[in-house]
Amino acid sequence: MLSWPHPEVPRLGGTPVPLALHDTADGVVRPVEAPGAGDAGMYVCGITPYDSTHLGHAATYLTFDLVHRLLLDQGLGVHYVQNITDVDDPLFERAQRDGVDWRELGTDQINLFRSDMEALRVIPPRDYIGAIESVDEVIEMVQKLLDAGAAYVVDDEYPDVYASIEATGNFGYESNYDRATMEELFAERGGDPERVGKRDPLDALLWRAHREGEPAWDSPFGPGRPGWHIECSAIATNRLGASFAIQGGGSDLIFPHHEFSAAHAEAGLGVERMAGHYVHAGMIGLDGVKMSKSLGNLVFVHRLTAAGHEPDAIRLGVFASHYRSDRDWSDRVLADAEARLAAWREACAQPGTLAGAEALVAELRTRLADDLDTPGALAAVDAWTVSDRGTDEEGAAELVRTAADALLGVRV
Repeated sequence: MLSWPHPEVPRLGGTPVPLALHDTADGVVRPVEAPGAGDAGMYVCGITPYDSTHLGHAATYLTFDLVHRLLLDQGLGVHYVQNITDVDDPLFERAQRDGVDWRELGTDQINLFRSDMEALRVIPPRDYIGAIESVDEVIEMVQKLLDAGAAYVVDDEYPDVYASIEATGNFGYESNYDRATMEELFAERGGDPERVGKRDPLDALLWRAHREGEPAWDSPFGPGRPGWHIECSAIATNRLGASFAIQGGGSDLIFPHHEFSAAHAEAGLGVERMAGHYVHAGMIGLDGVKMSKSLGNLVFVHRLTAAGHEPDAIRLGVFASHYRSDRDWSDRVLADAEARLAAWREACAQPGTLAGAEALVAELRTRLADDLDTPGALAAVDAWTVSDRGTDEEGAAELVRTAADALLGVRV
């Protein structure tokens, strides 16, 4: 599947700082390492295309765009993979509600997502893969899990295939949640704890046997369609290998989605740990209330840009708070971001000394390399705008502009 055009990312001179990120599994901030001598593999869960890109989506993809940019600044290659869950219940339900074909709805929303990512100048994934494209990969991985005794078939009218939570000895290491929390979140986030015939209420669906009115694909275990977690597990490991550097997404994916996608890979491919880092972005609220489709309080990227708000200001608004925190969006946040962008641009007209610009670049790198400290990075640029004035040395403004673009994706 096509992604979107690659923005120009300028090369920044000087000395880069190795990136360290918080790992959800271990609960610590530590350096990101590319396994072996190859590229740093990064897998970020994509959208289920049944609605437009809202600020919650955008904040997650902007977070990993920063990760991508900082790894590039270190001189590393980055193999970025993202999926699209274009076969899933929410898509079918929305299409039925709106009286449209689910494929048509999915295509329209994927195209809108692409245009939003292009507008925000997010570096696209090298591999952008839909669930429909990856069905054969899922079937192969489900079969591996069955062969390994890590999965089983429910014996009733619908022979669904499930993964056992006992298939790996360290199940739960990624989220570190207790059993009660797992049960609560599993029920809230797409799980089916009441399914009759499961060995454990937490066992996750790998392959949903065909039901009337649903799309289906042939497989050795009967016609049906992929489960959610196995989709990401197959897409990621088939492109990045059984172990890779970063698995990322929003904090609402910690459990069950990321826990199970890692467990499927580990049980099926015989590795101890799928990702070196499990990295999660916080949720976005609107005026103090978490954004959600059920509440109808979503802020859509395309509506902001259509109203004349610059993508650079949207980026600054998102970066004003730390990526791991649950953050708020409001008209005030956007207005502050637009004022900040204007101040930065005005300062670049009188940039001061080259030494001052070089010091700013060093601080930007240090702040961002420390678990994406965007509030500190933005504050450093703010401080630069009111200091080091009086002498406008050649190259100072260009250096600041290059750094803001290369590291933050913001054009000043």
